[in-house]
Amino acid sequence: MTPQARAQAAIELLDAIIAAAREGGAAADTLIARYFASRRYAGSKDRRAVRELVYAAIRRAGEVPVSGRAAMLGLAQDDAALAPLFDGGPHAPAPIAAGEPVAPAGIAPAWLEAALAESGTAPAEQAALVDRAPLDLRVNPARASVAQLRAALPEAAPIAGLPQALRLPHGTQVDQLDLYRAGGFEVQDAGSQLASRALPLDGQPVIDLCAGAGGKTLALAAEGAGPILACDVDRARLSRLAPRAERAGVAVETRLLDPGREAAALADWAGRADLVIDAPCSGSGTWRRNPEARWRLTPAR
Repeated sequence: MTPQARAQAAIELLDAIIAAAREGGAAADTLIARYFASRRYAGSKDRRAVRELVYAAIRRAGEVPVSGRAAMLGLAQDDAALAPLFDGGPHAPAPIAAGEPVAPAGIAPAWLEAALAESGTAPAEQAALVDRAPLDLRVNPARASVAQLRAALPEAAPIAGLPQALRLPHGTQVDQLDLYRAGGFEVQDAGSQLASRALPLDGQPVIDLCAGAGGKTLALAAEGAGPILACDVDRARLSRLAPRAERAGVAVETRLLDPGREAAALADWAGRADLVIDAPCSGSGTWRRNPEARWRLTPAR
């Protein structure tokens, strides 16, 4: 793909991501994966470059842009190399016209920026909400050691308070490492790892009530919990746990919950397990990895 074609692909993806944010559709990473699944001609460098453009445009725009083109034009105001790509050539964006909509820069929608300011959140802290997140890893002691992982990833740094954790710069590719395929480590944010260590465990049964894709579930298993029941109301997210558990070499039961009928679904575990509840909230902690999530919020939600 030419640089112009990459810019046009980013615009098309941003259009889809903006529509999904307005309509409660799929997340950006899902839409990007679908887009390239039907465009096999795009090589790994092309996919990476387009993804970088898409996420840079999303992070820059606090308000939901009127279009993907407006989002990219906003990004072009900060990156002088982008504007010349709008040349109208084959597979390129149309030339920039005077007075076109340009997405303004911001941290979040105006109502949310005001709420953050009123809460006393410092500007630097607000900006950090949409900074690119580092890549945090949790070593699976049943399959590997911290020393092994550091040998494979010399640039990895320890994380204070988490003896089994290492941190890498954002964008580091780890899913092709033999240690990853063998279940030697998981990708898991440091905050999530800390939450997993908050519960004193000694082999007692645990219900992870809001398990999602199972990062904390697997960490709980590594800390000595068991048996473990992982639950969630989101079928797609929960379905990702089984292959992760198999790779990690742990046994975890999963159970999809029907909202409003959770108690009945868990009756057989009543009174015999500790509960771990990492309840969904505003989701601001996920903005670094899913920056379009802030476009989905409203004052009522």
